[in-house]
Amino acid sequence: MPAASIPTRPSGRGYNLIDRLIAPLDQALRTLSGNQHSNRPYPAGDIEDTVAESDRTRVAALMRINHAGEVAAQALYQGQALVARSAHARATMLEAGRDEADHLAWCSQRLRELGGRTSRLDPLWYAGSFAIGALAGLAGDRVSRGFVAETEKQVVAHLEGHLRQLPGNDARTEAILHQMSEDEERHGRNAKLAGGSELPAYARGAMRLAARVMTHTADRI
Repeated sequence: MPAASIPTRPSGRGYNLIDRLIAPLDQALRTLSGNQHSNRPYPAGDIEDTVAESDRTRVAALMRINHAGEVAAQALYQGQALVARSAHARATMLEAGRDEADHLAWCSQRLRELGGRTSRLDPLWYAGSFAIGALAGLAGDRVSRGFVAETEKQVVAHLEGHLRQLPGNDARTEAILHQMSEDEERHGRNAKLAGGSELPAYARGAMRLAARVMTHTADRI
């Protein structure tokens, strides 16, 4: 009786594409299932939760918006990494995505502490952002890095706005948002230093408009 043949792994481009699709698919499932864990300590871990009961609903809404933004960030980086033209660009996107995974876990934890919920449209934010990230990546690594730089610039401005809206007695949320802002600023700076190209004014405006739509929608749904 002949020995059973051992299946061989398909070779060539087709296998590589399938192999590269597994990681973003796994990340999408983790992100949307809420099964996300931080690799870094929770920034608010040692801070007493003194936010007033009357402020908790509004702070939870702010963190729901930030959580939706982090869902989108996961998808953007995964989409860009999937189609990146160089191994270095792909590694950079995935490294930044790991920071965003920490942010997502922190936002989720703070929402639970506040008794809040995530946006019901998270799957929509993920799918749309993944497509946008892939389109940016297909335009080339310089454009993709420029997209990161502009995105993070707008995110930092958004976080600063949320910090101004926090009640003065919410040091826990403040610590989280400060650390997120520092990380986002670093991602944008690194993208520019790596040769990210300046996006045209119409692209920057379209990004701001899309962010406003998501922000206002996630606040309510």
